[in-house]
Formats: sequence, C-alpha cells, structure tokens
Amino acid sequence: MTDLLISGVPGTPLTILHTDSYADWLAQQEQQTQNWLSSTQFSGKGMSLIPAANGELAQVILVSAETESYWLCGDLVNQLPAGQFAITGSEEQIKVAAFSWGLGAYTFDRYKASEKVFPQLVLPTQAQADEALKMVRSVSIVRDLVNTPAADMMPQHLGEILEGLANEFGAKVTQIVGDELLEQNYPTIHMVGRASENLPRLIDLTWGDEDAPKVTLVGKGVCFDSGGLDLKPGAGMRLMKKDMGGAAHVIGLAHQIMASNLPIRLRVLVPAVENAVSANAFRPGDVIKTRKGITVEIDNTDAEGRLVLCDALAEANNDKPELMIDFATLTGAMRIALGTELPGFFSNDDQVAIDMTQSGLNVQDPIWRMPLHKPYFELTGSDIADLANCGKVPFGGAITAALYLEAFVDEDISWSHFDVMAWNNRKLPGRPIGGEAFGIRAVFDYLQTRFSK
Repeated sequence: MTDLLISGVPGTPLTILHTDSYADWLAQQEQQTQNWLSSTQFSGKGMSLIPAANGELAQVILVSAETESYWLCGDLVNQLPAGQFAITGSEEQIKVAAFSWGLGAYTFDRYKASEKVFPQLVLPTQAQADEALKMVRSVSIVRDLVNTPAADMMPQHLGEILEGLANEFGAKVTQIVGDELLEQNYPTIHMVGRASENLPRLIDLTWGDEDAPKVTLVGKGVCFDSGGLDLKPGAGMRLMKKDMGGAAHVIGLAHQIMASNLPIRLRVLVPAVENAVSANAFRPGDVIKTRKGITVEIDNTDAEGRLVLCDALAEANNDKPELMIDFATLTGAMRIALGTELPGFFSNDDQVAIDMTQSGLNVQDPIWRMPLHKPYFELTGSDIADLANCGKVPFGGAITAALYLEAFVDEDISWSHFDVMAWNNRKLPGRPIGGEAFGIRAVFDYLQTRFSK
C-alpha cells in the first residue's frame, strides 16, 4: 500500500480535466495529440492514453464532470498499466485522486494471492502522499477486519489487533476476559459470549494526553452471530463474519486519530464476543441485570449487539467524556430505511449532529441523522424487567434499538450512535464488494475540525 503513492520521481503526466475545460485544453495541444483523440473518437469524457510519436505512452488524461469526487481515480488505478504517473491538477483534485487511487487498488489477498501490479501515483510532495496514506490505511483496516473469516477474527484476534495498534502509537490496552467479566461486573458481555470456546472480552485502549478533551469510541465486536438459540437461517448467517463491523470501524477511526496525532484523550472500548449455540447459551425469556443496574429481559437472542454494547456504554460513562460515539452493525431496519450504502446515526446532541453531518458532506462521506423518537421507548418495555432487548412490534426497529442504548448513557454526555452495514453489496469505483467503512471519514473530519483549533 505504501508504495502506491509516492513523490520525488518522474512519471508519465496524468492530467485531471473538468468536462467544461476539455475543449480549451484540447485547443492548446499539439496536432498529433488532437489527431489521436479525434481518430480514437474520444468523447471528452473518461480516460485516454495518448502515445508519443515513437509509440511510447506520452500522457494520460482523465476528463470528468466530478473532478473533486473522492472516488475519482477508483477505477483508473485498475485501468492503467504498471508504471509511474505524475498527477497535475488543483490541490483538492490531487487530494481526492490520491485517496481513491489508494483505495481503488485495495485487494483482500490474505487467502488468495494477487499477481496484479498496480501503477504508482506520483504526487507533488511527500506530505500529500503521507496524508492520503493515513486515511487509505484506516479504511483498509476496516475492510480487512470485516473481510476476514470468523475463524481468524474471533475476540482474541480483535484483542491482538488493538494490541498491535497500541504498540504502533504508544497507547495502552487492557483486556477483561472470560469469567473476569463477571468479577468486574460486565454481565451482558459475558452472557452473550459464554457459549463460545472463544472467550468473550472487553478490550480497552487509551491514548493521548490525559488532560486533553476526552473522546470515547465504542464498537460492537460480535465476531460471528449465529443468532444464538433464536438461530438465524443459513442465508441470514452467511455474512455474519461482518457483525464485528462496528469494532472494525472504531479501530480504523482510532488509527486515523492516532496517526494524525489529534489533541484528544482517546478511549476505545470493544466488547468482543461470539454469539454461539451451546448448552450454556443464554435463552429467550432470561433476565439479566446489566452493569448499569438496569434489568433486561431477553426477548430474542439474535438481538445480542445491543446487549454487549450496553455494558460497554455504561463503563464509558465513568470517564465523563466530552464526546461518546458508538458504531454497530445493529439492525436490518436501518438498511430497510436507508439502504446499504447510507449509514444512519442517532444523536442526543443537536449541534454535534448538525456539525457531523456537515463534515460528512465536506469529505463526501454522507451520513443521515435518524430520530430518537422518545414515545417509542415504551416499546422496549417488559412485564418482568426494566427493559426488553427487542421492541414489542417490528416497526421502527432501528429507533427502538437506539433508544435502548440511550438508556445506558448518562444524560449529561454527548452521545451519537451509528448503525452501519459495513459491507458493499455492489462494486463501485474504489469500492469492491466486501467489507467497507461508512462514516469514519465524516467523524474524523468532525473531530479534526472541533479539536484541532
């Protein structure tokens, strides 16, 4: 990955042109170039390889109506031959071209070797290359974690990933594992994960100046979700390796924060479990007393994500962070509402929601605020406990799930909850089918804007 974006070496000129400026550019070219584009019937849209008189590649042009799209070069990196291409354009065009170039070349090759040799993009400065590579790597981390099969991405593996990240950036990681969860009062994390031979755990990373503003990220780490005793059908289980996508998102976001040295005190909490079926699996109808003291009746063992999150959120309250954000692959209801490519989020802080939405627009990582509609909270009620882990009706499922989580967040804490797909169902420029990061660029831009002043 690091050799995809370079600087300080020559390369074949790569020019980014807006469709409106193509005619003026063409008029300034040598007759040979004009003849080539005419004879190849180039329409003034897309990419053209322009040869020199000796047949060698002289230059490449990319003409688009969206020259500042973050996915501008997502396909181009796969279309060009191996070699080095020196980009020219505005600062913003270079920035987004570098980002999409890096992610367009993303390949998950852990189990299947790739012989593809990608071309290199030569940027004007190494600083531009380094900046682009931070975000490319952060998104690639999310993709890699989600794409990895559950057998190789269980709770202990997530722990190892966070330990590696801590070693890289001088952070600290602690893990509460197995029955230690009961001893230290994390009963719902233990309950959901106890049926698996892969021991459940709460992974806790801290980084940064202790006196800096506190930001806590919480990520759902259900490494595989069978549905528990409310067993999923085969089709519903097929992609459940991605149910730790929330954890993947906060790990990728944490990488970007630490690599950029944001002036915050970062805490990352990942409740990591496998929701398996065994003799000691938790059952529909069981009642659990959570870390916060709220009792919860289990209506459905397949609504386990909010159970592991609620203990982690309760712990996150203790630091009184200035900002608490969680990511989770939580509900199918959100996918029904917004589709698979637009992440929905909830927030109890209007200003944060407005500013974070604007940040998403700024970096072309759109997010959509959903309502914490308080009257629906009674739908999470139970006849024998304080709450049930599912709403009484199937409607508004993403809202009732968010309201359930909100019950575990102290009222004086600014909290936002992202319900994401973590998966591309179709191939788009720079976005192959498979694991995907949604919303982390928006959140990072918001954090950078707010805390780097």
